[in-house]
Amino acid sequence: MDVAALAAFAAAFLFFAASPGPDNLTIVARTIAQGALSGIAYGAGTCTGILLFLALAVFGLSVVASEMGAVMTVLRYGGALYLIWTGIKLWTAEPIVPALVPQPSGNVLGAYVTGVVLNLGNPKMPLFYIALLPNVVGTQLTTGDGFMLALVILAVEVIVVGGHVLLASRARRALRNPLVVRRANRAAGTVMIGAGAAVVAAR
Repeated sequence: MDVAALAAFAAAFLFFAASPGPDNLTIVARTIAQGALSGIAYGAGTCTGILLFLALAVFGLSVVASEMGAVMTVLRYGGALYLIWTGIKLWTAEPIVPALVPQPSGNVLGAYVTGVVLNLGNPKMPLFYIALLPNVVGTQLTTGDGFMLALVILAVEVIVVGGHVLLASRARRALRNPLVVRRANRAAGTVMIGAGAAVVAAR
C-alpha cells in the first residue's frame, strides 16, 4: 500500500471516527457520569471492535466487494438514512442534564466489554468497511496492509477517544444547563444529517 492510499485512509477514518454517533456519545456520557477511566475503557472496547472488523475485511474484502455490489449500495443508502434519522432524533430530543454528583467508575472491564459488543453492532461499521474502504485503499489487502491500517486506526482512536474524554471532563459544569445540552444535541444532529446527505450525494 502506498503512502497516498494510507493518508487517504487516515483522513477518511478520522472523519468516520470523530463523527457523532452512539460510541462517541457513550464515551462522553460515561466520562461525565463515572469519570475519565470509564470513558477510556469504553473507548478501548470500541477500538477493539473496529480492529476485529478490519481483520475480517483483510481476509474477505475482495470477495465481498466483487460479489455483493447490490448489497453495498443498499448498505450505503441504509447507512445514510441511519445518520439522517439519528440527526433528526438529536434535534428533537429533550435535553437531559447529567447527574450533579459523578458516580463511581464501577467495573472498568465491564465498560470495555460493553464497548466491544456495542461496536460490533454499530451500523456505521459495515458502511465503512464494505462501502468506503474498497474505494479508498482497494480490494486487495495483504496482512502487511492490514497491520499498517491497524496502526493508523490506533493512532486516530487515541486522538478521538482522548479528545472526547478530555472535553467531557471539562464540560461537566456547562452541561448542567439544559439550554447548552439542547444546543449540543442540535449541533451534533446537524453534522449527522449533513454526513448522511453527503453519503447519498456521493457516487
